[in-house]
Amino acid sequence: MKQQAGKRLVSIKAKLLGTMIPVVVALMVILLLVAYNVSAGIIENYSRNLLQSSVSNQASRIEAWLNENLAAFQIVKETLEQVQPKEEEVQKMLDSYYNYSSNYPEGLYVADSTGKLMKASESTKQEGDVLNSTWYKEGLTRVNMAYGSAYQNADGVNVISASGILNDGTDNLRVISADMTLDRVTIIVNSFIEMDGAEAFLVDINDGKILAHRDSEMISQKLGAKEQGAFYEKVAEKVAAVDYSFCTLDGNMTVFKEVTGTNWLLVSYIPTEIVLADLAKLRTIMIIISIVSILLLCLIVERVTHMVIKPVKKLTDTITAMTSGDFTVSVQTKGNDEIAVMSRSVERFIDSMRDMISSMGDISGRLKGQALSCDDVSHNMNDAANIQAQSMGELNMTVDQLSVSVNEIAENATMLAGYVADTKADSDAVEHKMRETVEVSEKGRKDMERVGEALESIRLSVQNLETAVNKVGTASGEIVQIVQFIGNIADETNMLSLNASIEAARAGEAGKGFAVVATEIGKLAQNSTESVENITRLIQQINILVEDAVRQAAASAGEIGNSAELIHTAVDTFDIIFQNVQDTSNLIEGVVDKINQVDQVATNVAAISEEQAASSDEILATSESMLQQAKGITENSEQVAEEAKNLAASSENLAGQVQQFQI
Repeated sequence: MKQQAGKRLVSIKAKLLGTMIPVVVALMVILLLVAYNVSAGIIENYSRNLLQSSVSNQASRIEAWLNENLAAFQIVKETLEQVQPKEEEVQKMLDSYYNYSSNYPEGLYVADSTGKLMKASESTKQEGDVLNSTWYKEGLTRVNMAYGSAYQNADGVNVISASGILNDGTDNLRVISADMTLDRVTIIVNSFIEMDGAEAFLVDINDGKILAHRDSEMISQKLGAKEQGAFYEKVAEKVAAVDYSFCTLDGNMTVFKEVTGTNWLLVSYIPTEIVLADLAKLRTIMIIISIVSILLLCLIVERVTHMVIKPVKKLTDTITAMTSGDFTVSVQTKGNDEIAVMSRSVERFIDSMRDMISSMGDISGRLKGQALSCDDVSHNMNDAANIQAQSMGELNMTVDQLSVSVNEIAENATMLAGYVADTKADSDAVEHKMRETVEVSEKGRKDMERVGEALESIRLSVQNLETAVNKVGTASGEIVQIVQFIGNIADETNMLSLNASIEAARAGEAGKGFAVVATEIGKLAQNSTESVENITRLIQQINILVEDAVRQAAASAGEIGNSAELIHTAVDTFDIIFQNVQDTSNLIEGVVDKINQVDQVATNVAAISEEQAASSDEILATSESMLQQAKGITENSEQVAEEAKNLAASSENLAGQVQQFQI
């Protein structure tokens, strides 16, 4: 298949695949992104709700745990206040609570305003300055036991104390307290986390210290310290702003919940990547499924486009072969779709082009034969024109000779008239001039014989002229028939050119070259028609001139015949004069009368000779005109022959154009 210069052929299949596959891939990517984002939103929303629920449960359980321990402490406090035991009994009670609960393994202890500390006998708790201790100071502010701030005891352990004033009836002001390590609080806080991967820590709102954290090193640290990281800094900002709404901080979904009855704030968080881990797996699975789907869809699209494009490709090959002039191809038509309709249309076009090309071949053959026939006719017409020109030349020479003879007759007639006049003037001296008269008559007789001979020659020339002119008329008639035949050929050629132009127009691009040939043939036929019309007009003019020449020749022949009779009569008269010259004297009067008759005859002869001379000049001019016209006919016949050759060449060119097609 030929390609346009500078352009690379791209198949429809490649275009479809190049268009559909990127669109499908883009749609799959968009669907994947939309599904991922929607799923991520749903999961994040679910995780937030779950995290909030988990934090609420954590806070509730921590609160319950704290209340449970606080209730135990409160029971001991109330018991001591109601019983008001002695110190020994108080010591026993304190000893009974040692290792009573893992939440407060040191049990409870009591301090009074004197700085005396009472604790379980086995307790290792140490306190250097009781009155300035955190738990004691906080206990003095509460009637009922409550949790205070986190602090580090004398043993260096981070603890939180529940303390309150003990009103047991003694004189000293006492404070009862119990310590719970922050590590234990951390265990309690982390044990209530419901979400896998979630973390929680407890913060004291008042001083911003971390009460519980999985990392023990961070317990009792100030929330938001630089070494803690960006997440804790942002949490500290939220706590400082008392903004406990849900948010995502540094890639962590974060929930805040205050523990009722305390100044504690429970912060629970989970990294977003952990929440979306399953979604990431799902995304990976979806990507794999999408890739497989795209590959499968590409395969399906490729097969479908192959099935759809295959008949189009075959049709394209067929049309390409047709543009190369090969109409031996055929189209296999299946189905009832648009491609099948187009294939059937192409098949009908191939059939019509085969018929048209076959018809064009026949027409070009006939046109070539007609061109050869026209060439033969033009050669015949050229030969006839040459013969006519030759005949016109001979006629011209004959007329020239006739003109010379007529001039001689006119001169002789003039001389004869002079002689007759002299004879009439000298009639009285006839006797004396008889001998001279005899001599003159003898000379006149000879001259008249010569005149008779000249007139006979003129008569024969005129007869030859009439015969030649008749031949010219016959040849002109034949030329008219030939020209009419050429005109018919030109008309038929013009009709063939018109039909060829129509068929070329139907052929479209493939018939452009043939249309040019048909146009040139039409122009040639038009030129031939115009040439035929010119030749016809010339021949009509020649026929008119020939008819005039025939009439003039006939008239000249009649006049010359009359002149010949008169000359013969004069010759006979001169014979009688010569024979009867001895009797001239007796017949002088008769001679005078005869001389008068001779004078009249000589005058008539002179007039006739002048008319013959004028007629000879007209015949000469007519013959020269006919000669020029014959030359014109020769030139036109040569032009017709040249046009016939051009017509033959055009027909051969047309045949060559038709032979390019294969049917």
